Amino acid sequence: MRRVEPIPADRALNGAGLGLVTLLCAALLLAVGPVHADGMTLEQIARLEQVGSVEVSPDGEHIAYTRSVPRIPGQGEDGPAWSELHVIDAGGESHAFITGKASVASIGWTPDSRHITFLAKREGDDARRLYAIPVDGGEARVLARLETDVLGYSFHPAGSQVALIAFEPDDEAVTALEEQGFDQKVYEEGLKFRRLWIVDLDDDQARPRMLELEASVQAVAWSPAGDRLAIRVTPRELVDDTLMFARIRIIDPAGESIGRIDNPGKLGDMAWSPSGDHLAFIGTNIVNDPREGRLLIADRNGGPFTDLLPGLKGHVWHLAWLSDRRLAYIAQEGVATRLGSLAPDGSNPLDLADPGPILTGLSIGQSRIAVTASSPTHPDELLERADDEWLRRTDSNPWLADVELARQQVVRYPARDGLEIEGLLIYPLDYRPGTRYPLILTVHGGPEAHYSNGWLTRYNTPGQHAASEGFFTFYPNYRGSTGRGVEFTLTSQGRPAMEEFDDLIDGVDHLIDEGLVDGDRVGITGGSYGGYATAWGATVYSERFAAAVMNVGLSDQIAAFGTSDIPWEFNLVHLRKWPWEDWELFRQASPLYHVTRAATPILILHGDADPRVDPTQSRMFYRFLKLQENAPPVRLVLYPGEGHGNQRAASRWDYSLRLMRWMKHYLTGEGGEPPPYRVDYRLADTSDE
Repeated sequence: MRRVEPIPADRALNGAGLGLVTLLCAALLLAVGPVHADGMTLEQIARLEQVGSVEVSPDGEHIAYTRSVPRIPGQGEDGPAWSELHVIDAGGESHAFITGKASVASIGWTPDSRHITFLAKREGDDARRLYAIPVDGGEARVLARLETDVLGYSFHPAGSQVALIAFEPDDEAVTALEEQGFDQKVYEEGLKFRRLWIVDLDDDQARPRMLELEASVQAVAWSPAGDRLAIRVTPRELVDDTLMFARIRIIDPAGESIGRIDNPGKLGDMAWSPSGDHLAFIGTNIVNDPREGRLLIADRNGGPFTDLLPGLKGHVWHLAWLSDRRLAYIAQEGVATRLGSLAPDGSNPLDLADPGPILTGLSIGQSRIAVTASSPTHPDELLERADDEWLRRTDSNPWLADVELARQQVVRYPARDGLEIEGLLIYPLDYRPGTRYPLILTVHGGPEAHYSNGWLTRYNTPGQHAASEGFFTFYPNYRGSTGRGVEFTLTSQGRPAMEEFDDLIDGVDHLIDEGLVDGDRVGITGGSYGGYATAWGATVYSERFAAAVMNVGLSDQIAAFGTSDIPWEFNLVHLRKWPWEDWELFRQASPLYHVTRAATPILILHGDADPRVDPTQSRMFYRFLKLQENAPPVRLVLYPGEGHGNQRAASRWDYSLRLMRWMKHYLTGEGGEPPPYRVDYRLADTSDE
């Protein structure tokens, strides 16, 4: 049993965390390769495991959790990470239940706490099914199935029925035509709904019953009283609808309407109180709020709702009931997180823990509190709150204890208009005061997102590896980021690429003024909106950046509205208008229209199946840059089958290698012509010794 010490947000952190304690850990070290006392390698980043979701059993005796286990690039079948099932018992010991080549999703419990439930498509299955595995040992069995993939579920409190979400089956006549070659797709027409089905678990012969609802069902929660269900619905099965137009409806088990909650804008998790008298949910008070983050509550019949934390300078992202009288939540505030609780009427607010690890998930059963959490020294692990302290129950990467990690600290600086901006800085591993180092500016997407003072190193943001190569890595939370309340997130709306991107330059200048960074050796990278910022840095601010790596970023605001799957979100929470209402604003905010100013070597990376930012955004940007008379070095890499961010192990490995090679080539290397377009994919630290 390990205790995680609180991590003050304003204190730089150094060194590794936990020590190796067993021979098993040593064996795992060999699987990863030899220990690197000189920092983290890209190979180690590619093999990082972490805890995914966590669910405490209703009786509080066990905690189920998933562990994400990446595939090894170039070894075996390529694909996304595997997802294993593990269980922690009443004594805090972890036991493996389903491991190896597993894809466990949506874990939960039967109401009697005797079975762990999950969704999976296992060998021999023609669709994803609902499985149950006994907590006291035994094989998993199919609990419920439909003709199509089960996408979500919720149990009747008695355990006799389960509500399932799945798409309606294909029409046999249409399928027959498709087999004859008539498989044309009519864009945004003929979309299927996600349907809600009720399955009787006590009668093996009973057929699933589909409820006739004039909406697409995204989530369901059966009331503890058993007489009603809360469902999150959208008018159509479009991404824009799921983001901007999801609403809560209360229905009876027959599908008849009981009530509704007409929340505006984005919508997150919902949870019934233990008695079923209240429904708490995460949403917004205004349609223009770019991120759900208000803690709201309504009564059992829906209707008006109350904001329990009005004026919160942060965002609530997780909630769970401690009892009928106490609702717990995780609030992300600045670069920290807070676990709090309050009464259903908003009174008697209390903090349940001191500041410490970055909390990313929450589950409660019989007052047993479990969370997923990270710190600057480890990715997400499972922690349990007991005796007023955090007990760490998992150690997914024991070899990290022997990897020397660089210093990470919070940075605060004034923007040019006086607004305070926060960010996080990872130092070079060999940092010596008085010496200036190259910098990789890493810009988050959204912009309705933010960086927290936890684990920041991933395949596309390899901060700890960059530290081992002698780079600073800076992660700024520019205006429009979440974590600082609604007002802060609204500051960038309607003013794309203006003050929000000036904040990035002001952050770089702050680090230069502090004597840390060499202003002639600054690179910029980011994905999605961060890719947009990267394209802006390589054009409008080209004189400030010696290298750029753009990922799934947009280059033309006008074309983005016509090719993305979220035009309404663009309008309501980003630009606040349509292109035809202000062509000049959209043109001026597009890096594509500033390519004549480009002098920064730029590597452009994009999934060729990206529905969010169409790959034409990168193709056009590449072509326009290449056609310039004095074109900077530019390269475009497309990842077949990948969407808005890479999922497959090989694609991620290629990305990491290209990103760091580009930065080293232009910030610390010879520069000039781009490095070879082919990449050496060998894993440098694989060892059989």
